[in-house]
Amino acid sequence: MDIGNLKALNAARRARRAAILLTDLAEGRERVIAPGDPVEEGVTAAIEDAFRSGKSRLVEADGRRFFLNVHLPPPRLMVIGAVHVSQALAPMAKIAGYDMEIIDPRTAFATGERFPDVRLHAEWPEDVLKAQPLDAFTALAALTHDPKIDDYPLREAVLAGCFYVGALGSRRTHAARVERLKASGLSDEQIGRIHAPIGLDIGAASPAEIAVAVLGQVISALRKRDLKTGVGSGRA
Repeated sequence: MDIGNLKALNAARRARRAAILLTDLAEGRERVIAPGDPVEEGVTAAIEDAFRSGKSRLVEADGRRFFLNVHLPPPRLMVIGAVHVSQALAPMAKIAGYDMEIIDPRTAFATGERFPDVRLHAEWPEDVLKAQPLDAFTALAALTHDPKIDDYPLREAVLAGCFYVGALGSRRTHAARVERLKASGLSDEQIGRIHAPIGLDIGAASPAEIAVAVLGQVISALRKRDLKTGVGSGRA
């Protein structure tokens, strides 16, 4: 591999950005492309699919063969709130391939006994996210019902372009949240990116069912995201 392409891939990896090493198999030429970059005719759809799926593949177009070597950052799921839904969500997220972390300043909830295999931050979201910024390959789910804990990370997730942003609560609760986020400077369009009530509409009632609905919506948002903005819809 050309040293320049290797450096480009390493830079994308460090910055948690998506990249594909596109190789023309007949000529041996290769280059690193990012979502939205211009590409050879006939491979656009395949490249878009590869960026969404994360699967490397061989593509043939107009008698030419290309290999797409896909490099996507591992998706993260940042959960605000060490609550019952989070307990059910943790093993599901691990099975689905998501690196899940939990932030909750309430030390009575954020304990190793309740979450033995999850990275916990028993701190305020403001402190954690300053040291560990959100990005386009992170999903954020706010589950505490407490504006003092949820509002800041929700705003940061929208501004960071997280592919998924969701918040637990009734429509009435969310209406009040909308007014607070407007007051913080977010536009109606930005606030509209927040999935609230959180999760796919499957009639979920128990914490485990809500966790299923949330994870399903997160996966949908990742796979259906707009490649130019990085934002997923995840709508049912």
